[in-house]
Amino acid sequence: MRHVDLGARNGPVLLFGGPYSNVQATRALFDLAAAQEIATDHMICTGDVVAYCADPVATVAAIRTSGCTVVAGNCEKQLAADADDCGCGFDAGSTCDRLSVEWYAFARARLNLESKAWMGALPDVVTFAHQGRRYGVIHGGVTDVARFIWSNSERDLFDHEWRVLEAQVGPVDGVIAGHCGIPFIHEAARGPWINAGVIGMPPHDGHQQTRAALLEGGEVSFHRLSYDAAKASQEMIEAGLSRGYADGLLSGYWPSEDILPEALRGASFARG
Repeated sequence: MRHVDLGARNGPVLLFGGPYSNVQATRALFDLAAAQEIATDHMICTGDVVAYCADPVATVAAIRTSGCTVVAGNCEKQLAADADDCGCGFDAGSTCDRLSVEWYAFARARLNLESKAWMGALPDVVTFAHQGRRYGVIHGGVTDVARFIWSNSERDLFDHEWRVLEAQVGPVDGVIAGHCGIPFIHEAARGPWINAGVIGMPPHDGHQQTRAALLEGGEVSFHRLSYDAAKASQEMIEAGLSRGYADGLLSGYWPSEDILPEALRGASFARG
Protein backbone atom coordinates (compact mmCIF):
# COMPACT_ATOMS: atom_id res chain seq x y z
CA MET A 1 0.00 0.00 0.00
CA ARG A 2 1.35 3.41 -1.02
CA HIS A 3 0.66 6.07 1.63
CA VAL A 4 1.33 9.81 1.41
CA ASP A 5 0.94 12.16 4.37
CA LEU A 6 0.27 15.79 3.40
CA GLY A 7 0.80 17.24 6.85
CA ALA A 8 -1.45 20.08 7.98
CA ARG A 9 -4.13 21.55 5.70
CA ASN A 10 -5.89 23.94 8.05
CA GLY A 11 -7.54 26.19 5.51
CA PRO A 12 -10.60 25.14 3.48
CA VAL A 13 -10.03 21.79 1.73
CA LEU A 14 -12.00 21.00 -1.43
CA LEU A 15 -12.74 17.28 -1.69
CA PHE A 16 -13.98 15.69 -4.89
CA GLY A 17 -14.04 12.42 -6.77
CA GLY A 18 -14.74 10.99 -10.18
CA PRO A 19 -13.86 13.58 -12.82
CA TYR A 20 -14.79 10.66 -15.12
CA SER A 21 -13.20 12.17 -18.29
CA ASN A 22 -15.67 15.07 -17.98
CA VAL A 23 -13.34 17.96 -18.77
CA GLN A 24 -16.14 20.55 -18.63
CA ALA A 25 -16.95 19.63 -15.02
CA THR A 26 -13.25 19.45 -14.15
CA ARG A 27 -12.57 22.94 -15.41
CA ALA A 28 -15.69 24.24 -13.66
CA LEU A 29 -14.41 22.82 -10.39
CA PHE A 30 -11.08 24.62 -10.74
CA ASP A 31 -12.95 27.82 -11.58
CA LEU A 32 -14.97 27.36 -8.39
CA ALA A 33 -11.83 26.80 -6.35
CA ALA A 34 -10.22 29.92 -7.78
CA ALA A 35 -13.32 32.00 -7.07
CA GLN A 36 -13.28 30.83 -3.45
CA GLU A 37 -9.48 31.31 -3.23
CA ILE A 38 -8.82 27.64 -2.49
CA ALA A 39 -5.28 26.74 -3.52
CA THR A 40 -4.82 23.52 -5.47
CA ASP A 41 -2.65 22.09 -2.69
CA HIS A 42 -5.88 22.19 -0.66
CA MET A 43 -7.77 20.11 -3.24
CA ILE A 44 -7.93 16.31 -2.94
CA CYS A 45 -9.44 13.92 -5.48
CA THR A 46 -10.63 10.47 -4.40
CA GLY A 47 -9.78 8.95 -7.79
CA ASP A 48 -11.37 7.77 -11.05
CA VAL A 49 -10.09 10.73 -13.02
CA VAL A 50 -11.01 8.78 -16.16
CA ALA A 51 -14.26 6.95 -16.84
CA TYR A 52 -17.56 7.48 -18.68
CA CYS A 53 -17.16 10.74 -20.58
CA ALA A 54 -15.49 11.82 -23.82
CA ASP A 55 -12.23 13.54 -22.93
CA PRO A 56 -9.88 11.39 -20.82
CA VAL A 57 -6.76 13.08 -22.22
CA ALA A 58 -7.75 16.67 -21.44
CA THR A 59 -9.19 15.69 -18.05
CA VAL A 60 -5.97 13.96 -16.98
CA ALA A 61 -3.97 16.93 -18.25
CA ALA A 62 -6.11 19.39 -16.27
CA ILE A 63 -5.78 17.38 -13.06
CA ARG A 64 -2.04 16.86 -13.47
CA THR A 65 -1.35 20.49 -14.36
CA SER A 66 -3.28 21.72 -11.34
CA GLY A 67 -1.03 19.88 -8.90
CA CYS A 68 -3.94 18.78 -6.72
CA THR A 69 -3.59 15.57 -4.72
CA VAL A 70 -5.11 12.42 -6.26
CA VAL A 71 -5.72 9.03 -4.65
CA ALA A 72 -5.58 6.05 -6.99
CA GLY A 73 -9.00 4.73 -7.97
CA ASN A 74 -9.65 1.39 -9.56
CA CYS A 75 -9.67 3.06 -13.00
CA GLU A 76 -6.17 4.45 -12.43
CA LYS A 77 -4.89 1.10 -11.24
CA GLN A 78 -6.39 -0.80 -14.15
CA LEU A 79 -5.25 1.67 -16.79
CA ALA A 80 -1.75 1.79 -15.32
CA ALA A 81 -1.60 -1.99 -15.60
CA ASP A 82 -3.07 -1.87 -19.13
CA ALA A 83 -5.74 -4.27 -17.87
CA ASP A 84 -8.69 -5.32 -20.00
CA ASP A 85 -11.44 -3.80 -17.82
CA CYS A 86 -12.06 -1.13 -15.19
CA GLY A 87 -11.86 -3.58 -12.30
CA CYS A 88 -15.22 -2.70 -10.74
CA GLY A 89 -16.39 -6.30 -10.71
CA PHE A 90 -19.85 -5.47 -12.01
CA ASP A 91 -22.35 -8.31 -12.24
CA ALA A 92 -22.17 -9.94 -15.65
CA GLY A 93 -24.88 -8.62 -17.94
CA SER A 94 -25.66 -5.57 -15.80
CA THR A 95 -25.88 -2.14 -17.42
CA CYS A 96 -22.64 -1.08 -15.75
CA ASP A 97 -20.91 -4.20 -17.04
CA ARG A 98 -22.10 -3.62 -20.60
CA LEU A 99 -21.34 0.10 -20.75
CA SER A 100 -17.98 -0.16 -18.98
CA VAL A 101 -16.59 -2.31 -21.79
CA GLU A 102 -17.05 0.60 -24.18
CA TRP A 103 -15.90 3.59 -22.16
CA TYR A 104 -12.94 1.76 -20.67
CA ALA A 105 -11.67 0.67 -24.09
CA PHE A 106 -12.21 4.24 -25.34
CA ALA A 107 -10.05 5.72 -22.56
CA ARG A 108 -7.44 2.96 -22.67
CA ALA A 109 -6.82 3.56 -26.37
CA ARG A 110 -6.38 7.32 -25.97
CA LEU A 111 -4.17 7.70 -22.90
CA ASN A 112 -0.44 7.61 -23.53
CA LEU A 113 2.14 5.67 -21.55
CA GLU A 114 3.19 8.75 -19.57
CA SER A 115 -0.35 9.30 -18.31
CA LYS A 116 -0.69 5.64 -17.39
CA ALA A 117 2.66 5.76 -15.56
CA TRP A 118 1.42 8.79 -13.58
CA MET A 119 -1.65 6.81 -12.60
CA GLY A 120 0.51 3.89 -11.50
CA ALA A 121 2.47 6.13 -9.13
CA LEU A 122 -0.56 7.56 -7.30
CA PRO A 123 -0.98 6.79 -3.59
CA ASP A 124 -3.56 4.33 -2.29
CA VAL A 125 -4.13 6.39 0.85
CA VAL A 126 -3.54 10.03 1.68
CA THR A 127 -3.61 11.42 5.20
CA PHE A 128 -3.72 15.01 6.37
CA ALA A 129 -4.47 17.04 9.47
CA HIS A 130 -7.20 19.68 9.61
CA GLN A 131 -8.16 21.74 12.65
CA GLY A 132 -6.62 19.23 15.04
CA ARG A 133 -8.18 16.16 13.40
CA ARG A 134 -6.50 13.59 11.18
CA TYR A 135 -8.21 12.31 8.05
CA GLY A 136 -7.56 9.35 5.79
CA VAL A 137 -8.51 9.57 2.12
CA ILE A 138 -9.20 6.42 0.09
CA HIS A 139 -11.05 5.52 -3.11
CA GLY A 140 -13.63 2.79 -2.43
CA GLY A 141 -12.61 0.56 0.43
CA VAL A 142 -9.30 -0.18 2.10
CA THR A 143 -9.57 -3.93 1.60
CA ASP A 144 -10.79 -3.49 -1.99
CA VAL A 145 -10.23 -0.30 -3.97
CA ALA A 146 -13.41 -1.00 -5.97
CA ARG A 147 -15.64 -1.78 -3.00
CA PHE A 148 -18.98 0.03 -3.15
CA ILE A 149 -19.75 1.49 0.26
CA TRP A 150 -23.12 3.23 0.33
CA SER A 151 -24.78 5.42 2.93
CA ASN A 152 -26.92 2.45 3.97
CA SER A 153 -24.17 -0.18 3.96
CA GLU A 154 -23.89 -2.37 7.04
CA ARG A 155 -22.35 -0.62 10.03
CA ASP A 156 -19.91 -3.50 10.46
CA LEU A 157 -18.50 -2.80 7.00
CA PHE A 158 -17.61 0.78 7.89
CA ASP A 159 -16.04 -0.35 11.16
CA HIS A 160 -14.02 -3.13 9.52
CA GLU A 161 -12.64 -0.88 6.78
CA TRP A 162 -11.78 1.77 9.37
CA ARG A 163 -9.84 -0.73 11.49
CA VAL A 164 -7.89 -1.96 8.47
CA LEU A 165 -7.05 1.62 7.50
CA GLU A 166 -5.80 2.48 10.98
CA ALA A 167 -3.70 -0.68 11.08
CA GLN A 168 -1.84 0.66 8.05
CA VAL A 169 -1.63 4.43 8.62
CA GLY A 170 -2.36 4.94 12.32
CA PRO A 171 -5.37 6.55 14.03
CA VAL A 172 -7.67 8.81 12.02
CA ASP A 173 -10.61 10.91 13.15
CA GLY A 174 -12.42 10.76 9.82
CA VAL A 175 -12.39 8.86 6.54
CA ILE A 176 -12.94 10.50 3.14
CA ALA A 177 -13.88 8.20 0.27
CA GLY A 178 -15.36 8.14 -3.22
CA HIS A 179 -16.15 5.48 -5.85
CA CYS A 180 -19.89 4.98 -5.30
CA GLY A 181 -20.79 8.33 -6.88
CA ILE A 182 -23.27 9.55 -4.24
CA PRO A 183 -22.18 11.96 -1.49
CA PHE A 184 -23.03 11.19 2.12
CA ILE A 185 -21.78 11.34 5.70
CA HIS A 186 -22.15 8.23 7.83
CA GLU A 187 -21.41 8.44 11.53
CA ALA A 188 -19.32 5.33 12.09
CA ALA A 189 -18.22 4.09 15.51
CA ARG A 190 -14.88 5.89 15.24
CA GLY A 191 -16.07 9.07 13.52
CA PRO A 192 -17.49 10.41 10.24
CA TRP A 193 -17.14 8.44 7.02
CA ILE A 194 -17.44 11.12 4.33
CA ASN A 195 -18.12 10.33 0.70
CA ALA A 196 -17.25 13.48 -1.23
CA GLY A 197 -19.34 12.53 -4.26
CA VAL A 198 -18.14 12.90 -7.85
CA ILE A 199 -17.95 15.83 -10.24
CA GLY A 200 -18.23 13.92 -13.52
CA MET A 201 -21.75 12.52 -13.17
CA PRO A 202 -24.83 13.72 -11.23
CA PRO A 203 -25.70 11.76 -8.06
CA HIS A 204 -28.81 10.11 -9.54
CA ASP A 205 -31.10 12.82 -8.22
CA GLY A 206 -32.72 14.24 -11.35
CA HIS A 207 -30.48 17.33 -11.56
CA GLN A 208 -27.57 18.03 -13.90
CA GLN A 209 -25.38 19.54 -11.21
CA THR A 210 -22.73 17.29 -9.72
CA ARG A 211 -21.20 17.40 -6.23
CA ALA A 212 -18.04 18.27 -4.34
CA ALA A 213 -17.42 18.65 -0.61
CA LEU A 214 -15.78 21.41 1.39
CA LEU A 215 -14.01 20.71 4.67
CA GLU A 216 -13.79 23.97 6.56
CA GLY A 217 -13.42 24.65 10.26
CA GLY A 218 -13.75 20.94 10.97
CA GLU A 219 -17.15 20.72 9.24
CA VAL A 220 -18.09 19.20 5.88
CA SER A 221 -20.62 20.73 3.49
CA PHE A 222 -21.67 19.49 0.05
CA HIS A 223 -21.79 21.88 -2.89
CA ARG A 224 -23.50 21.64 -6.27
CA LEU A 225 -21.26 22.10 -9.28
CA SER A 226 -22.77 23.66 -12.40
CA TYR A 227 -21.02 23.16 -15.74
CA ASP A 228 -21.86 22.83 -19.44
CA ALA A 229 -23.54 19.43 -19.25
CA ALA A 230 -25.03 19.80 -22.72
CA LYS A 231 -21.59 20.19 -24.27
CA ALA A 232 -20.16 17.27 -22.31
CA SER A 233 -23.08 15.10 -23.41
CA GLN A 234 -22.81 16.13 -27.04
CA GLU A 235 -19.09 15.38 -27.09
CA MET A 236 -19.82 11.87 -25.84
CA ILE A 237 -22.30 11.33 -28.66
CA GLU A 238 -19.87 12.74 -31.23
CA ALA A 239 -17.16 10.42 -29.90
CA GLY A 240 -19.41 7.45 -30.65
CA LEU A 241 -20.04 6.47 -27.03
CA SER A 242 -23.39 4.89 -26.19
CA ARG A 243 -26.04 7.39 -25.17
CA GLY A 244 -26.63 5.93 -21.71
CA TYR A 245 -24.25 8.12 -19.72
CA ALA A 246 -24.53 10.99 -22.21
CA ASP A 247 -28.26 11.10 -21.53
CA GLY A 248 -27.59 10.70 -17.80
CA LEU A 249 -25.62 13.97 -17.75
CA LEU A 250 -28.78 15.75 -18.91
CA SER A 251 -31.48 13.83 -17.06
CA GLY A 252 -29.61 13.63 -13.78
CA TYR A 253 -30.29 9.89 -13.56
CA TRP A 254 -27.85 7.06 -14.16
CA PRO A 255 -28.53 4.50 -16.88
CA SER A 256 -27.00 1.97 -14.48
CA GLU A 257 -29.50 2.13 -11.62
CA ASP A 258 -29.13 -1.62 -11.17
CA ILE A 259 -25.80 -1.01 -9.40
CA LEU A 260 -27.61 0.87 -6.60
CA PRO A 261 -29.08 -0.59 -3.43
CA GLU A 262 -32.87 -0.71 -3.67
CA ALA A 263 -33.38 2.20 -1.27
CA LEU A 264 -31.24 4.51 -3.41
CA ARG A 265 -33.05 3.89 -6.68
CA GLY A 266 -35.47 6.13 -8.60
CA ALA A 267 -37.96 8.47 -7.03
CA SER A 268 -37.32 7.14 -3.53
CA PHE A 269 -33.90 8.77 -3.66
CA ALA A 270 -34.50 11.86 -5.79
CA ARG A 271 -33.72 15.07 -3.94
CA GLY A 272 -34.50 18.68 -4.65
